Amino acid sequence: NLLKIHISHTFESGFLSFLPCLDIVHENLKMGSDGESDQASGTSSDEVQSPTGVCLRTRTHRRISMEDLNKRLSLPADIRIPDGYLEKLQLSSPPFDQPLSRRSRRASLSEIGFGKLETYIKLDKLGEGTYATVFKGRSKLTDNLVALKEIRLEHEEGAPCTAIREVSLLKDLKHANIVTLHDIVHTDKSLTLVFEYLDKDLKQYMDDCGNIMSMHNVKIFLFQILRGLAYCHRRKVLHRDLKPQNLLINERGELKLADFGLARAKSVPTKTYSNEVVTLWYRPPDVLLGSSEYSTQIDMWGVGCIFYEMAAGRPLFPGSTVEDELHLIFRLLGTPTEDNWPGISSIEEFKSYNFPKYKPQPFINHAPRLDAEGIELLLSFLRYESKKRISADDSMKHSYFKSLGMRVHTLPESISMFTLKEVQLQRDPGYRNSSYPETGVRPKLKCTKLELVRTVLRNFSLVRMLL
Repeated sequence: NLLKIHISHTFESGFLSFLPCLDIVHENLKMGSDGESDQASGTSSDEVQSPTGVCLRTRTHRRISMEDLNKRLSLPADIRIPDGYLEKLQLSSPPFDQPLSRRSRRASLSEIGFGKLETYIKLDKLGEGTYATVFKGRSKLTDNLVALKEIRLEHEEGAPCTAIREVSLLKDLKHANIVTLHDIVHTDKSLTLVFEYLDKDLKQYMDDCGNIMSMHNVKIFLFQILRGLAYCHRRKVLHRDLKPQNLLINERGELKLADFGLARAKSVPTKTYSNEVVTLWYRPPDVLLGSSEYSTQIDMWGVGCIFYEMAAGRPLFPGSTVEDELHLIFRLLGTPTEDNWPGISSIEEFKSYNFPKYKPQPFINHAPRLDAEGIELLLSFLRYESKKRISADDSMKHSYFKSLGMRVHTLPESISMFTLKEVQLQRDPGYRNSSYPETGVRPKLKCTKLELVRTVLRNFSLVRMLL
């Protein structure tokens, strides 16, 4: 199908107008010693003959490769295109130098298999609530495991606002420490969100470790939380529901923020669309007392609570009611005053509880495994006045993370920390078999004498019993 034409300066103007639609390919040109053709350029002057042996072909018949298709449709590198689709595309696709309309892109993705329930195989049920069920699944397109969050639609109510909010946020958040939303499948009866699959959440990880994590691993997990959160906060996105169950971890140790259903919501509900009770344990006191003036600092209190829980092996403020939660906070940090929380005395909810005047307690007694830098960072998260809480960006620069090296601060947003040789998980002191895969290289046990002593002291009653 190649049209071979000998080009000269006597072309008709009509053919010249057709040139922009053609690709030019030189055939069998002799090359000079300098790497350039020893024939004339054709554009050098009117007196010089243009090269012969030039082949012209229409762009619409250019062979489309898988690389072309992946770039054009922004597909994952491991996608498996259905048999025959690429051949069909050679004949029917618009030229690749023309922009692809949204409708054409959507049609192409649908033809490949995106947006269709039959593309995903349901495996195990991971959880179920009143409105939603989560399945472990497998994608036929990539053969990779996925998590299928199937939200049942009530005809009277439509899609839950939390699900819509999660979709609208995650399609724009692309980061190594934020769970990836692969696909959305919408039918009359359900809305299915297809996420990347991660092996467990932080709560399950801590349970598998007997709630005794390596302090090195605590540092790596905390940095990953902050890295993902800083990315969100720079884009004015608040998570607002940070807790160990919403932090997912894969076999490599990569931690990712998940469940953005409450992000940007104007109020904190008591139940989610999966009928899960919203825990109070990670909520800052200003929110517990009814504040709706949210800023990025709302998430930082929760980070502090999770940091403590990883280090100490138990929740920091496990309250059962709002009043109980506030009591636990004030007992440890001291009852707030106008000095450390300006305006607190005028908050009606605070006055109605009539809290005792508690004095702050030394944190070292409650978190003996944290060093001085760790306690300093922890207290920076747990400030009563929200605007004085350390930001995610600033906390990553804290000296507590010095041992991770400098390269963790210069990684591209989409690149995992674990691409760096100096960032590797250690085996946790309370390790159980389920914490790491049975196959592959397990992290070496690197436990300092001080850490070992602290672990033994915490379990002294068990040691004495064994003796």
